[in-house]
Amino acid sequence: MLMFSQIERCFANPADLTACRQLLSNGSKSFHAASFFLPKSVRQPASALYAFCRIADDAIDDCPDDQAVALAQLYARLDRIYAGTPDPHPVDRAFAGAVKRFHMPRELPEALLEGFAWDADGRTYETLSGVLDYSARVAAAVGAMMTALMGVREPNVLARACDLGSAMQLTNICRDVGEDARNGRIYLPLEWLRDAGIDPDAFLAEPRFTPALGDMVKRVLDFAEALYERAETGIAKLPVGCRPGIYAARLLYAEIGNEVARNGYDSVSQRAVVPAARKMALLSQALAATPFPGRDCAAEPLEENRFLIDAAASAPGLPGCDANGRSGLGQKVVWVLDLFETLEERDRLAMADQRAGL
Repeated sequence: MLMFSQIERCFANPADLTACRQLLSNGSKSFHAASFFLPKSVRQPASALYAFCRIADDAIDDCPDDQAVALAQLYARLDRIYAGTPDPHPVDRAFAGAVKRFHMPRELPEALLEGFAWDADGRTYETLSGVLDYSARVAAAVGAMMTALMGVREPNVLARACDLGSAMQLTNICRDVGEDARNGRIYLPLEWLRDAGIDPDAFLAEPRFTPALGDMVKRVLDFAEALYERAETGIAKLPVGCRPGIYAARLLYAEIGNEVARNGYDSVSQRAVVPAARKMALLSQALAATPFPGRDCAAEPLEENRFLIDAAASAPGLPGCDANGRSGLGQKVVWVLDLFETLEERDRLAMADQRAGL
């Protein structure tokens, strides 16, 4: 049986992986910090994935006058990656290795590029569903790809991973309302703006904070918080070694939203920044309080994310692993941990019943 550590060791050249990590350490600090809590078997392919996302984003940003050409070049690079003949670039080579070894469905990175294309087109979104369509492509797709790298193909876990990605993107949108507006962009639902008496064109011409805008930001963050809570049930079903790192990412991103709330939901005149000391506390919390399996979340997937879940669930699993990415030994270890968790929960309920009867 090919063990997961063997899969990890042979998927990419170590020098290419080092280049990916160096790229991320300079510009993707939240992922870089959270990734140290992932096992090496996932951290390395995840670094290749995030590095590809980073260079794709940079390629669009570096060609503001001809983004259509940049996008065409990115699609061509992706063609070569999936053909097994990547460009002679460390990120392309590393991502090609991860794509092949971990059976990454092409629909997932293509969704990301489609999101970049929507940005290049200057697309706006009338409804929250439209915003979630966009979030599916630029964020939930990354959640689905990360889950695929862990060997997980179980649809409910994939749904919760996509919830997490969508929540993160909604948090980013709420943090960047002013910055986006000054760049000529609005990602909030336009119908919400109009209902609040805010003309989108006037807001772009002169971005300023109002209580009505703050109420709208709060509304989006409340929706994101519900998705974060749903996502925790999926984190609890990931391979044991992956849970702290993904939980750390969940806590770090949610804290950005908490910081926006502390600022009175004003993300126009100021930008929410989580202090380093609080980040360290959250990372410690991720280690100390990582979710363990409990009740499944019965919520249906967001319709906007369903195409990602279907693509990832239908991809081949990793050799020797079940749909949750566990090897035969891993399944037994998790079964024992889950059993202990169940027994402890029964003890807590029994004690509560005894207290209630006194």
